[in-house]
Amino acid sequence: MDMLLMYWLPCLCMIGGMVLAARRLLHYFQLESYQFHGYFQTVNRQWRGAIAPYLALSGIYLGVFLLYTFIAIILWMSDNHASWTVPQVIWALLCCAGYVLAGWLIRKRGMKRSEKKKFALTARMKRLYGSLIVTLLLIPVLVFLFWGDVHAFGAICCVIAALLLPLLVALAGVLALPIEKLIFHLYFKDAEKKLLENPRLIRIGITGSYGKTSTKFILAEILSQKYNVLATPASFNTPMGVTRIIRERLTPAHQVFIGEMGARHVGEIKELSNLVHPTIGILTAVGPQHLDTFKTIERIEKTKYELIDALPQDGLGVFMNDDGIVTRLYEKTGKPKMLAGKEGADAWASDVSVSPQGSHFTLHLGDWEPFECTTPLLGRHNIGNICAACCVAKHLGLNREQIRRGIQQLKPVEHRLQLLKTAGGVTVIDDAFNTNPTSSKEALRVLSSFPGRRVIVTPGMVELGAEEARYNEEFGQAMADAVDVAVLVGKRHTEPIQKGLTEKGFPPESIHVVASLDEAIRVVNGILRPGDVVMYENDLPDHYNEG
Repeated sequence: MDMLLMYWLPCLCMIGGMVLAARRLLHYFQLESYQFHGYFQTVNRQWRGAIAPYLALSGIYLGVFLLYTFIAIILWMSDNHASWTVPQVIWALLCCAGYVLAGWLIRKRGMKRSEKKKFALTARMKRLYGSLIVTLLLIPVLVFLFWGDVHAFGAICCVIAALLLPLLVALAGVLALPIEKLIFHLYFKDAEKKLLENPRLIRIGITGSYGKTSTKFILAEILSQKYNVLATPASFNTPMGVTRIIRERLTPAHQVFIGEMGARHVGEIKELSNLVHPTIGILTAVGPQHLDTFKTIERIEKTKYELIDALPQDGLGVFMNDDGIVTRLYEKTGKPKMLAGKEGADAWASDVSVSPQGSHFTLHLGDWEPFECTTPLLGRHNIGNICAACCVAKHLGLNREQIRRGIQQLKPVEHRLQLLKTAGGVTVIDDAFNTNPTSSKEALRVLSSFPGRRVIVTPGMVELGAEEARYNEEFGQAMADAVDVAVLVGKRHTEPIQKGLTEKGFPPESIHVVASLDEAIRVVNGILRPGDVVMYENDLPDHYNEG
């Protein structure tokens, strides 16, 4: 009983509290795709949410433990030793309940934050929880094995562990890594085998710093006029995400598979290409995206070109003509290739007319006679994406009428310049998925084409490394010429945007700085009137949100 009360019971209850309290940290880890570099960046950036609660937890643990120890010693030293056994047990249980309650309260406090991407208790997260429990259990076990029944010392170690919980979560991730790699390898090989079982399946890979998701959905819609197409949904563009879609959704009836390929590190497109074995590859753009991990544009260029390197000698590479890096990569490529987007390319558009209702243009496609097309998609950049998709469509044997019909049936991709009408006569443009220096300019161009008072709600751009402040300042300068009211989400992060707006003479009274998206919505609802148009440009994930 002495060992149970004075050592194992408080240690186990402390560990239980830590497991409950670690939910926010585990959520950060999940949001960063279980990447350690990104996790530590988030902990550093969100130190109030990632460190302060566990400092408080450690303090609570220490206070409760000292109270428990004091009561236990007083009772143990009493003259009538046996008569105090029951009170001692009661005090032990009450104090140990305090350990668990403290962890639960911190967990509940973290859950009160509005989560845009909900915490998901996936199979991998369950394994990570198990690894965390093992990691935490090692502390009192090792103390007990090496120092014997040392009572308070083991519990004090658990108090210190509560303070170091952000590091212990990472350690749990390290311990789980071999198992995760083995599971992923088995899933990866199973998906690869399933993909290659059908020798007639057309396999297409799409990558780029931006534009890949929109191009994927455009291509899937056009090709569906002739083929049975499976495209990875939403932004499933990681090796595990693409693997999952192949294993769960690919059937022998599918004739085309389109895999979006995202990357934050050199080599990740190569890994995805080893899975998909694409025969056609589309490179949409190379630009300053994820610079916090890539560090340089040259590394981004090398990574994106891994898709073209993976194509067979008789495959097809489709490049978006940007008069820059992508065009240079097109010229470098010796494999069959097509260029899209600018006059004189294999696919390009003339007589472009863009309005709040969509776009109308004349499509020039190879040696065909030009033909007129209409699409409900907003933005000139989407016409470039359509041209790239049409290169592939023509290569795969679709006729003009099939391509025209596919373009006409295109639907706006969710959260990417998606036009929404409200009952109050206010127009909403939802471009909240992501933004970058190129797409933000196009978004402002679209917004400025609308009549009425124009309002923008934005936290700016992230993951741009050392250049982030400069790009956000330029964003603010461009914003000043396109909007009437700016609602900026996050005081610290939007300071460069505020600077850019001020430099261009934007009225200070038309700038509203708020702490969270919820507060931004309240501000917008208070100022909007019929005829206004409001654009939501980017929506930071939970691990960037200052609110």
